[in-house]
Amino acid sequence: MDSPAPLYVGFGMLTPVEILVVDQLPPHNTGAITTDVTEFIFDDAAIVACLLRQWDVPTCMIGSMLGDDERGHTLARKLQEWGVQGTVRFTKDFKTPLEVDVSDKTGARTYFWQRSAQVLDTLKSADLSPIQGAKILYVDWYDGDRILRAMDQAVELNIPVFLNFEHGHADAELLKSYGSRTVICQAVTDAAQLGREAPLEVARKLLHAGVRTALITMAGEGCLAVQGDEMVRVYAPAVTAVDGCGAGATFSAGFIYGYLMGWKLAETVRFATAAASLKVTRAGLQMFSIPEIQALAVTLRAERSVFTDAPMTPSFVSDQEAPSGVTGKPGADLDKDMIR
Repeated sequence: MDSPAPLYVGFGMLTPVEILVVDQLPPHNTGAITTDVTEFIFDDAAIVACLLRQWDVPTCMIGSMLGDDERGHTLARKLQEWGVQGTVRFTKDFKTPLEVDVSDKTGARTYFWQRSAQVLDTLKSADLSPIQGAKILYVDWYDGDRILRAMDQAVELNIPVFLNFEHGHADAELLKSYGSRTVICQAVTDAAQLGREAPLEVARKLLHAGVRTALITMAGEGCLAVQGDEMVRVYAPAVTAVDGCGAGATFSAGFIYGYLMGWKLAETVRFATAAASLKVTRAGLQMFSIPEIQALAVTLRAERSVFTDAPMTPSFVSDQEAPSGVTGKPGADLDKDMIR
């Protein structure tokens, strides 16, 4: 039986990852006992593909080449087991890279990765044909200008591009280049990601660059989303963090799921925020079910406002509209620095 055509196509680097969970990072030249160890597939485009598969969304990965070694072939088998479509390419020119992430109880993660130009440049020769017929293309700014070819192909085919931009919006040239090609853009403002701009200003900047939907994630502060003249603020719930690795990608997956389902903006942002919040409560990337995420999403504090380009503090009202479920195919200081 043929697999259904992928609704989501991710374009980006492929690498296996080892996620170590500790209570706290040890001092230099000492050690710590791990409380959990899990393995998964990175980078973010692949994470989103695997998470969406857990919600029965057909997905495909257009990835970088892997080394023709045991590590590379193991990753390829795992993608197949997850049901992620796409051709995995191998080479003897380099070994399969590896990422090691260490998560601690603060919700932070410290990562060690191998991202050589030699590996990333193999994206330049990747077959882009899976993009045709997809409903959304996901790219990550970490992969540099190698993503432009895939973005341009999607634009030509009128397929929306979701860009994970993190703090890349601080670079005016990158913003100009990527913004005009992007429909949905996820960015951050937290200090750990080198950003110190007010969330609302980041959203304005993204929209001015051509982005149609701006998603500004603020870790424990929740999320601000702006689309057209609609602005939605969703607050994250208080949770006990176990493993923050992959929380941003989980938010992306949650938003993409709602987008593919045709949900309204507020409902989609609630779901994405709930998914990311639940993810950090346990180690690894075995995702919570749709009903579990929806059960939390309906409890989240959410507010709406009308977005204007004028430099003024928005007036938010409580969003009383509860999410509709899974059937069918007053305001924060958003004009101030959110760093605490």
